[in-house]
Amino acid sequence: MLREVWLNIRVEKIDTHEGVMIKALLDSGAMGMFMDRQTAARHGFKLQKLERPLIVKNVNGTMNSRGAITYQVECNVFYKGHMERMRMNVCDLGKTEMILGMPWLAAHNPEINWETGEVKMTRCPPLYGKKSKRKERVRMTATEEEEKIVRWAIDDKEDWEREEEMEEDYRKIEEMVPKKFLK
Repeated sequence: MLREVWLNIRVEKIDTHEGVMIKALLDSGAMGMFMDRQTAARHGFKLQKLERPLIVKNVNGTMNSRGAITYQVECNVFYKGHMERMRMNVCDLGKTEMILGMPWLAAHNPEINWETGEVKMTRCPPLYGKKSKRKERVRMTATEEEEKIVRWAIDDKEDWEREEEMEEDYRKIEEMVPKKFLK
C-alpha cells in the first residue's frame, strides 16, 4: 500500500533560469510549500528575508524546535508540461528536499492514483501555463474563483481568513481519497 506520493520536478532560479531536478513530497497535512534549507543552499537559490517570521508548529501543536521560518525562495516549477512561479518557505526538512502542501493541492486539484502514485495535472486552473509542442506559452484567462484560489495558495492563507474553505477542502479530499488510505 502506497503511503507517500513524490514528484520529480524541475525547479528553476528566477534570475539565471538555471534549473535542477528535485524530489517533492505531496503532503496534504502541510499548510504551505517548503524547500529544504540545505537544498536551497546547495543549488544556489537566492533567499529572500520575510518581513515577519512564520511560527512553525508540530502536528501535536507544540512549537517546532528548529524555530520560525525567516526566509523564502521564489522559483519556477515545472512538472509534466505544467509551469508556475512559486514562493516557497525555507526551513529544515531533513532528507526531504521540497514539500508541496495543502495550498498547492487545493489550487491544482491534481488527479492522484493512490495505488500507483501517478499524479496527473488535468484540473489545473488556466492561470498556470502549459507549454505547447512548439515551446510557446499558452495565455489563458482565469476565472475570479481560480484567481482567489491561486492567490490563497501563494500568499499566507491566515491573511485570507478562509478557515471555512479550508475545512471544505479537507472534506473534498476525504471524498476523493479511498477510505483505506485515510487512516
